Amino acid sequence: MTTSARPAASAWLATAASWLTPQRIRAHAILLALCLWGVCAVDFATPGLFDRALNIKFQDFLPFYVSAQLIDHGRATELYDQNTSADAMQQIIHHPPGLTYLYGPQVALCFVPLAQLSFPTAARIWATLSLLIFFACTYLLWRACPTLHRYRATVFFSALAFPPLYHVFVRGQISAPVLACFTAAFLAFRANHPWLAGVALGFLVFKPQFLVAIPFILLLSGAWRVFTGLALSALAQLTLARICFGSTIMLTYFDTLLHSSRWISTAEPGSLAPIQMHSLRSFWTLLVPWPELSGPLYILSSVVVIALATATWKSSHPLALRFSALVLVAVLVNPHLFVYDLLVLAPVVMLLANWALTHLDRAASRTLGLLLYLVFISSLLGPLSRWTHLQLSVPLFIALLWLLWKISITTTTWQTLPLSE
Repeated sequence: MTTSARPAASAWLATAASWLTPQRIRAHAILLALCLWGVCAVDFATPGLFDRALNIKFQDFLPFYVSAQLIDHGRATELYDQNTSADAMQQIIHHPPGLTYLYGPQVALCFVPLAQLSFPTAARIWATLSLLIFFACTYLLWRACPTLHRYRATVFFSALAFPPLYHVFVRGQISAPVLACFTAAFLAFRANHPWLAGVALGFLVFKPQFLVAIPFILLLSGAWRVFTGLALSALAQLTLARICFGSTIMLTYFDTLLHSSRWISTAEPGSLAPIQMHSLRSFWTLLVPWPELSGPLYILSSVVVIALATATWKSSHPLALRFSALVLVAVLVNPHLFVYDLLVLAPVVMLLANWALTHLDRAASRTLGLLLYLVFISSLLGPLSRWTHLQLSVPLFIALLWLLWKISITTTTWQTLPLSE
């Protein structure tokens, strides 16, 4: 960037940041919440299992429900048999979607109590529980962000308008427990219990794609207590699953997990899968149509962002910045991340908004505020990539991570600041 261009860019950032006042942000959040949940209400107002677009209501919950029924009926060995799953779904819906159960047997076991109910009732209960988990996590994070306390209404409406929450609800997905793991990890870090933070992160093994990057960051930064807690927690969960279900079922699960080519086409309907994904792998797959090139680009870019997150994590800057970098890289490197999984960015948005508002005297706070606004709405732009082949959310996540790294290498020390700042 030329010398003359830098002041112009700074002036543009200052103008954009000044335009994003708390009042405007609250108004935007209210409008977006009304649009999203208004559409949901109209769409789901139809009687029966199908919405107005003839999609199954809470359809992503169907594989969990069917798998829980198989366990309840003593047929756990058939959990990963696609024909068995299709037949079981056929008994609920005449023309079921070709969805596959992709989680460990311990996840389906948690849904056995709901398997005693009809599918619509069980799905509504789970969708309601997901909302409760999300807002409980939001409340706990809000309490840890003192500067946000004066913006209670803005935080509430922003949480309600968070686009990934809409997708979690209408699809009946299980992203809320993932958010709970990250929230518990942050609170444990904040209370200076790194081992417990690792235990909370280890629970993510039920959705192992979120653990692709985190262990590398912890190892490279020498966070041994956190890594030990993570490893023991993950191993304990898998061991309990092995004890409950036996080695054959676990081996079948790992085989299903490692051979994504068998089921990736069923994860989302047809051509909608790539545009609903928001990580480096899907970014390069959309942008570069040659697998022999997009694969290495994914690996190379993953190494770069892991290095940036490691450097940020090793810095003496506030926990809010370091933890946000950890979550961002867990999202970016995730090889199979759909729009509903972006729910885990809620801590990033809240923690960094709190930091930006606390440090308005720093030039980085203006850029940070603008990036957070764009990251918040980025998942709404996903469908554009169907024509542009450019998933805009991913460059925004990288820009945010880059900014956190830039802040972390400044000469100012932050060791005396509270962890929540």
